[in-house]
Amino acid sequence: MNFRLGALLIATTLSACVTPPSDLPKGTPLEAGTLGLGGAPVHPVPDQWWKAYGDPQLDRLVERALDRNPGLAQAMSRLDDANARLGVARAPRLPKVTLDGTELREQLSERDIIPPPYGGQWIWRGEVGLNLSWDLDFWGRQTALIDSADLRSQASRLDIETARLVLAGSLARSYLQLDHAYRLADLAQQAELQRTQLEKLTRRRVEAGLDTQVDLRDAQAAVPLSRIDASDAQASVERAVHALAALTSDGADAYAGISRPQVALQTQVALPTELPANLLARRPDVIAARLRVEAADAQRLAAKAAFYPDVDLTAFAGFGAIGLDNLLVGDAAQMGFGPRFHLPVFDAKRLKAEYHEANADIDAAIAIYNATVLQAVQQVADRLTDIRAATRELAEQQTSLEHAEAGYGLAEKRYRAGLANRLVVLNAETRVLDARRHRIDLIDAMAQSRVALLLALGGSFDPAATASSSSFVPIAAATTAQVTP
Repeated sequence: MNFRLGALLIATTLSACVTPPSDLPKGTPLEAGTLGLGGAPVHPVPDQWWKAYGDPQLDRLVERALDRNPGLAQAMSRLDDANARLGVARAPRLPKVTLDGTELREQLSERDIIPPPYGGQWIWRGEVGLNLSWDLDFWGRQTALIDSADLRSQASRLDIETARLVLAGSLARSYLQLDHAYRLADLAQQAELQRTQLEKLTRRRVEAGLDTQVDLRDAQAAVPLSRIDASDAQASVERAVHALAALTSDGADAYAGISRPQVALQTQVALPTELPANLLARRPDVIAARLRVEAADAQRLAAKAAFYPDVDLTAFAGFGAIGLDNLLVGDAAQMGFGPRFHLPVFDAKRLKAEYHEANADIDAAIAIYNATVLQAVQQVADRLTDIRAATRELAEQQTSLEHAEAGYGLAEKRYRAGLANRLVVLNAETRVLDARRHRIDLIDAMAQSRVALLLALGGSFDPAATASSSSFVPIAAATTAQVTP
């Protein structure tokens, strides 16, 4: 026993020859306090937020997409892989027990430790028994590897949340585009009818000597252009339908008979008007990136622990004998136990390279985290700007539309009173159609921006709910990834 303790002491002394590097990663994670996140904290919007639009067809499409989309299936497969790796990382923490046996036909040396009559003879040598080994993990290497795998598993689970959020948002936005395309198609049909009427009226005026051939050619040129606009509008409807089919993993013609959307655009989900303080704790992709920084740091700690002696507790019990007839008799029993250590005395270059590789992985993870944070802040800031701009533009456009409709009403009255011709009325109607088209575009831009803001804020993702349903570790509002020395 004193020999074993001495060997362990020698190993510990020799480890000084293989000193782990002391350098740390160069990257620094961004902190919430430096990003202007000072608004009131935002709370998760209701689950299945798309139901606020009150369109059952949209609800069915989102549910179908969440069940069938290959992108979501890919994220789930990555989670399965991460969980499997976690199981592999946990395995060394448990004792390893094996049943081993050998049966050898060999010739013994006449000058070795076994004297005649066995020395120099061919004999059967047999051994069978249980062998146990248990890594005591004195320096926390296995613990660090488990932590790293666990954090990556949590990050993969959040990748699924991100995929679900993006998928539901993409389908909702495509559905809004379909609604927008239908509204523009209606206006295009009205414009085509109006241009056709204008051409007929101009022809009659030319025949009456009231207009010239130039006026007629202008009116005639407008008719095919209006038909092109109507065709483009119908093509936009079809493209929006194709986009929905792709998101639900269906064929391009799967929704050829889809009903016209009946979305309640006036329905408003409560959204903030400034950058919320808890933005970084609301975004699953940001939290996942932070967890991967911590996973890389745990991998660095494991690489550092590899410089120290690896101590195992070993034991064996079984039978060993010369001659198979004697293998399983009582006096052939053998057993033993004791520590076993492994020290990488002349492997420092490889270990140092692995340590520096782990540091580089941390820097890469921090860079990804910082990029994700900056992207999240920019997305929210941009969408808030878009919504504020759309709100102002809608107010101005409403005034413009009211003036155009008032002008159209006056033109109608003058026409009925015989003070103006039909051409004046049709021109006034054209201005109304243009104003309404602009308003449809602005309403769609507002709706799209609100969905985009909802997604940028993390949608209905709730870190607390995720924590209660898994091993996920929630973080505070001021999320920062810390690297341990």
